[in-house]
Amino acid sequence: MVEDRPKWLRLRIYIGESDKYKGKPLYLYILHLLRREGIRGATVYRGIAGYGSHSLIHTVDIYRLSEDLPVVIESIDEEEKIRRILPIVEELVEEGLVTVDPVRLVYYGHKREDS
Repeated sequence: MVEDRPKWLRLRIYIGESDKYKGKPLYLYILHLLRREGIRGATVYRGIAGYGSHSLIHTVDIYRLSEDLPVVIESIDEEEKIRRILPIVEELVEEGLVTVDPVRLVYYGHKREDS
């Protein structure tokens, strides 16, 4: 079992699939940013439905050609690394939600293959 020290945080970024930064999907820009900044890993989840601050429900609709489905980018790393990246993330997310919460790390790594 991994000890509670150093402290680990989970960063969650809630945005829309159609959000852009410099002409690219914002979720991909943030994913590449996290990788460049040495964050250990990140996952992008695409929601099937949701709503945000405008209370407009976004959902898959066969009658619409384009979608703006909810997207969540999630990453867990040491507190110092997450706190270091937060100001950059806050600048990038013009509309959405950014959260940070403590997590207890139980395991991080990959299983070794037997030779």
